[in-house]
Amino acid sequence: MTKENIKLFSEMHAEPSWLADLRQKAFDKIESLELPVIERVKFHRWNLGDGTIIESEPSANVPDFTALDNHLKLVQVGTQTVFEQTPVELAEQGVVFTDFHSALEEIPELIEEFFMSSVKYDDDKLAAYHTAYFNSGAVLYIPDNVEITEPIEGIFYQDSDSDVPFNKHIMIIAGKNSKISYLERLESRGEGSAKATANITVEVIARSGAQVKFAAIDRLGENVTAYISRRGKLGNDASIDWAIGVMNEGNVVADFDSDLIGNGSHADLKVVALSSGRQVQGIDTRVTNYGCNSIGNILQHGVILEKATLTFNGIGHIIKGAKGADAQQESRVLMLSDQARSDANPILLIDENDVTAGHAASIGQVDPEDMYYLMSRGLDKATAERLVVRGFLGSVIVEIPVKEVRDEMIATIEEKLSKR
Repeated sequence: MTKENIKLFSEMHAEPSWLADLRQKAFDKIESLELPVIERVKFHRWNLGDGTIIESEPSANVPDFTALDNHLKLVQVGTQTVFEQTPVELAEQGVVFTDFHSALEEIPELIEEFFMSSVKYDDDKLAAYHTAYFNSGAVLYIPDNVEITEPIEGIFYQDSDSDVPFNKHIMIIAGKNSKISYLERLESRGEGSAKATANITVEVIARSGAQVKFAAIDRLGENVTAYISRRGKLGNDASIDWAIGVMNEGNVVADFDSDLIGNGSHADLKVVALSSGRQVQGIDTRVTNYGCNSIGNILQHGVILEKATLTFNGIGHIIKGAKGADAQQESRVLMLSDQARSDANPILLIDENDVTAGHAASIGQVDPEDMYYLMSRGLDKATAERLVVRGFLGSVIVEIPVKEVRDEMIATIEEKLSKR
């Protein structure tokens, strides 16, 4: 019946045969595939999907849109699109930002070409599950040579009153020599306590010469158990600058990968994470250099409170033939509790000689000298500690393109610290 439900979902949304067939192939693979490998994170018994593919009902937890400005924006609550805004001048240039099934009608050839191209449906159990069961999503398409100076916002709310799976597929296709700044929010909304699962895949396709600034804030609630996969695929001289704040309340495994396919391509990944309570967050950040003279940088900073667990795996892989490639990474964790647990695992896989690579990792507590300096100038201990944490995480926060969202991230950090 589950396989039949997937087929009925495809028919109800008039999905093209290639997508309907791919869903069925993925379903057939789920049982035979292993879970993805997230080193030192025990998530094998987590509920990451119950085998249902349904849509959510219209929600009462819809935000107020009266104060929004006029830049490119899409807002979804659950599986429902509640707001879509494309300025006329961008529409005239061929820019598309809409829900996934509408994009299948507007730009079908591009969706077929790039869907699941940065991650294969049979890579692992969760990729196959996502392909079979994703129930909503969005597509942003920027044609060749189009530059957008204002930030683009994709806001995806999980309704805390609903147990409908939050399974989204989000695609960004940046055409040749295009230039954009995109902000994504994954956030639980409302005061409900329904338990839910999330399986989210974000694909960023940066074609030759494209420049993408990708900022994200993840704030899923404590009752959401999530797998979040963000994948970049870069052509010649393309770049993606990632700035991701992992601020969830529940258990999460995240996989942030960039494949530097093109010569001269460049990926810069900055990740900050904050874990509190008893939650477990495991983050794999990988850059794979395929192209000559490609550059991949990983910077991960995390803070752990109370009895939480946070794991950073940083993986730099230089493929044979990627001459002149550069892979650098740094993972650092600040522990504010002696009951917290953390790992920072740097991994370098080098298959080529003519390259540069390096890594650094550390786990520690607040520097007593920093605290002494601040407190000697009249700050109490709690305020001084908050300032140290904000400075420690600031390298990513400053990369968020919208001031209001930067302020929101800082407020989230302050809120978590104040609960100690």
